[in-house]
Amino acid sequence: MGEDVTNGIGSIVDEGAEKRLLIVDDDRPFRERLAKAMERRGFFVTAVESVAEGSAAARLEPPNYAVLDLRLEDGSGLDIVPIIREAYADSRIVILTGYGNIATAVAAVKAGAVDYLAKPADADQVAAALLTQGTDLPPPPENPMSADRVRWEHIQRVYEQCDRNVSETARRLKMHRRTLQRILAKRAPRETDDVTP
Repeated sequence: MGEDVTNGIGSIVDEGAEKRLLIVDDDRPFRERLAKAMERRGFFVTAVESVAEGSAAARLEPPNYAVLDLRLEDGSGLDIVPIIREAYADSRIVILTGYGNIATAVAAVKAGAVDYLAKPADADQVAAALLTQGTDLPPPPENPMSADRVRWEHIQRVYEQCDRNVSETARRLKMHRRTLQRILAKRAPRETDDVTP
């Protein structure tokens, strides 16, 4: 982590401002890949895995950028947003989640996030969301998730939420149990790297 040259004062759009990025995600391989990729893009990264660690890090060294996973072992990334806002009001915050729906996106924005990205998001998408100024939306991703991958991610998320109970997952997804078992037995649809280096 580099020296704090702004002490949490001033605008994050200052050219000389250090790009302090807090990443909070409990998926360790994803967190580590994203941290390395963002460091290569000029960010000074603190990467942790829980609400407790993220909250402590935000208070200790207020980030001017943050990427927070929505679902963490000890709560929600949304719980960290007010702590970051209190420490650094102009921080730009992006919420990451393995499943997407309009209600959650609205909750993220109401809580103070500037954008909402479905995992696996690549580092270019994350950087674009963090660095886009004003009300402009970031440009569309070069390689968005395929419809097959989005469907697979959604099924996996519901399966996990049903404690890996195939019958309950099939009921909630309104799909035949055998069809679901075939989908679960397959690997994720092939995509480019989850996080581009």
